Amino acid sequence: MNVPAVPERNTPARPLRDPYQAYLDSLQSPESRRTMKGCLDRIARLITGDPRATGAGQPWERLRYEHTVRLRSLMREQGWSPAHVNKHLVALRRVLKEAWRLGLMSGEDYQRATDLPPYRHTRLPAGRHVEPEMLAAALRVCDADESPAGRRDGALLALLYSTGCRRAEVAALTLADFDPWDRSLRVRGKGDKERFVYLTVAAAERLDRWLAVRGRADGPLFCPINKAGRLRLAHMTGQAIADIVTRRLTAAGAAKRTPHDFRRTFIGELLDAGVDLATAQALVGHASPATTARYDRRPERRRRDAVDRLTIPGPRR
Repeated sequence: MNVPAVPERNTPARPLRDPYQAYLDSLQSPESRRTMKGCLDRIARLITGDPRATGAGQPWERLRYEHTVRLRSLMREQGWSPAHVNKHLVALRRVLKEAWRLGLMSGEDYQRATDLPPYRHTRLPAGRHVEPEMLAAALRVCDADESPAGRRDGALLALLYSTGCRRAEVAALTLADFDPWDRSLRVRGKGDKERFVYLTVAAAERLDRWLAVRGRADGPLFCPINKAGRLRLAHMTGQAIADIVTRRLTAAGAAKRTPHDFRRTFIGELLDAGVDLATAQALVGHASPATTARYDRRPERRRRDAVDRLTIPGPRR
């Protein structure tokens, strides 16, 4: 891959001092571990040229500035977006920091190798709006399904629309997180930060109907259901949540949407309704109000209205 040569290890791999594993172990969320593992594995493939390579056991501590700056260029040459490259640079900096913490590289080598500026860019938020008619159609499909999965999926879609939670946050919810008296859910977000979100009356009713099927035993709020309709009280994955959204919308004849589209819609609806930015930020768990503001649809509407004031002359007759 035309990466400057990385010196080979002088000693056999030392699993207990592997920066790759140390970094992944430091991450609190399974979703974060999965994401950053993928980033480091892709970087390892860039370094080695081996499409089967992973980051485990790689000589990360041998990387120097000439290697890391070349990797940064290679990522762009692969056609990766600036945001995608920057996510991989975060993973690269962190695995090198673990190498320094483990005493495998000097502080000076670590500082030089990680002196990589991120790619500056401006992008509109990914995803599309979930129209109320689209949600209504999907909920009708769930209601027509008399199996336990119909109750579960109807509650899940209503919860996503009512709270704007991330798919990993929904997957991690437990029964103990739900307070039916004030229709609230205790959510653990990124960085293990807790917050309260609230269900609409209709969403809470759907959740109650699901719990009548699920039962009140401790465990995950949403759980897998096999083809025979039997429930298994185990946490679902974020991908399983996304698969349910896709399956129910497809069955309703609606265009594809993702859990993040529900989140985008939730923020946009709040801001359209005049909810202040700080409240919207707190409800969705963004670290910065600037992130929440990116989902504000009102400036785009004002720009469109401004353009609509222009008049294009009609054809001569």
